[in-house]
Amino acid sequence: MTDLTASAAHASPSAQRGSSGASEFLGLSKQVKEAGLLRRRYGYYWTALISLPIAYTASLLLFIWIGDSWWQLLTAVGFAVLFTQTAFLGHDAAHRQIFRSGKWNDWTSLVIADLFVGMSYGWWQRKHTRHHANPNKEGADPDINLPIIAITPAQASARRSRVARWLIAHQGWFFFPILAFEGLSMHASGIRRVLSREPVARRWVEIAFITTRLGGFATAVFLVLSPGKAAAFLGIQLALFGFYMGMSFAPNHKGMPIVSKSLKLDFLRRQVMMSRDIRGGLLVDVGMGGLNYQIEHHLFPSMPRPHLRRAAPIVAAYCRARGIPYTQTGLVESYRIVVRYINSAGLGERDPFSCPLVAQRQALG
Repeated sequence: MTDLTASAAHASPSAQRGSSGASEFLGLSKQVKEAGLLRRRYGYYWTALISLPIAYTASLLLFIWIGDSWWQLLTAVGFAVLFTQTAFLGHDAAHRQIFRSGKWNDWTSLVIADLFVGMSYGWWQRKHTRHHANPNKEGADPDINLPIIAITPAQASARRSRVARWLIAHQGWFFFPILAFEGLSMHASGIRRVLSREPVARRWVEIAFITTRLGGFATAVFLVLSPGKAAAFLGIQLALFGFYMGMSFAPNHKGMPIVSKSLKLDFLRRQVMMSRDIRGGLLVDVGMGGLNYQIEHHLFPSMPRPHLRRAAPIVAAYCRARGIPYTQTGLVESYRIVVRYINSAGLGERDPFSCPLVAQRQALG
């Protein structure tokens, strides 16, 4: 199996020298800071925060006005988009992008995630912090340890039954339909977390907020719609919410190199080489909530979302000058890469320590 150490060493001799790698990141950080890209965007975020309750109130009033009609299935689509966009805003707050005060950011994210989306902020924060610290690292990144999808050949070989092996061998084609259950999974995981016996900060606040959001929304749906329409409405809303969330996160790391437990990389290379940016205009930026600039986000998690687009060319040029693979592709192509990668991993054919785009860049270099 080809080890990523060879790729890192080929990219730059300093990949194995922690102090040199740290100074390289400091050099990039200085450029980004001098460009003003770490300053707060209070106008942008206050507009978003004020618009949030207005959007929810308008959506609920529209829902009530339409009444018991099958046209509400279109409203379900609108709610799925609204909840996902709200989750993106909560993600920004959790990364300290909105306010200087950590307490203000925490409470903003808590209210947004629990009360507006129905997800546990504490559950998500714990999981997401581990991902940021070690993206695509075996045994450390929870995002590559999925209960259904095998991300590495070792995970695929661990599935014993004939049915499981067949499903894993074709898992790339099932990956996107499975995302329809991601919304339900996130709600359930959050509920399990706040009801668990382990210590949970602000447990009763989270329980109150999640109960209000999930119970209140479901009650409103069944009060306005007949049981059949209500069930269809909630099914579509949950499925599209999960699908939208999954489609926004999937292109960022899937198909990029997976780091072995023993491999040591400096911060700059660890974040850049395991992440992928998605090209696109304003529509992609808004649709993916800024997650299309995954490399910049991982390097500077507290950078306000509106500055990520300006930071991308600075980071790309800096990486090119130092021979660090900087991966960027189109949205559709990123999904193709995800499908090919997951299918190959399921067949046990995929070397998880390599990436076709990285290998191509190195060959051309």
